[in-house]
Amino acid sequence: MNILIIEDEKRIADLLEDYLKAEGYSTQQLNTGANAVKTIRDTHPDLVLLDIMLPEVDGITICQNVRKTSQVPIIMVSAKVEEMDRILGLDLGADDYICKPFSPREVMARVRAVLRRHYEMKQPSEWTLDETRSQIHYQEQSVALTAVEFALFQVLYEHPGQIFSRTQLMNRIYQDGRIVSDRTVDSHIKKLRQKMHQVWPQTDVIHSVYGIGYKFEVLEEGDPGLNDQQADMASVAAD
Repeated sequence: MNILIIEDEKRIADLLEDYLKAEGYSTQQLNTGANAVKTIRDTHPDLVLLDIMLPEVDGITICQNVRKTSQVPIIMVSAKVEEMDRILGLDLGADDYICKPFSPREVMARVRAVLRRHYEMKQPSEWTLDETRSQIHYQEQSVALTAVEFALFQVLYEHPGQIFSRTQLMNRIYQDGRIVSDRTVDSHIKKLRQKMHQVWPQTDVIHSVYGIGYKFEVLEEGDPGLNDQQADMASVAAD
């Protein structure tokens, strides 16, 4: 996922960028508000971290104009801590409001929470996870997985739309410090998909992002989703 940081203090923008990249997000930076609305319209970020006190065009005006045409998630970031400022930002359509100084870890938690809420509409409620049995349930059917396959599915499912690199997945699944290769993750993903396709042949929610990793996403009907050639190449790589 791509996060647009609109922040005139370069030190803060760089700090946010470092933390976001460590979480697996890609980032863009703007240091003034002048071209913010156009950039959001042209680049379609998945979330915007928007400072209020910006040169040329302030964050409140940007939020107001963006909301005329887009529902992209917006988190306001500002040193203005007065209650009315927060209320104004939220009333204009911001999804959350963070006051400076802030903890970067808190910002990351807010980003995850806002993205999770935003994508809930695309995540069907029929999916349920039974951790005690390592099973997933959907459309009144279920499939049993190995512990590793279940852990993989759980990480991706709980962060819909977020792309995880193979290294990130390995670090989350193998927390005992063991050394495993990228091909190990590919192999587990391939087996997970095969088991799911046996039960739900028309449903594909684990997508390869060629050269990067994997994500969970429920595509709207008619959405081409993953390029077939990319999927084939990812499958060959796992063989």
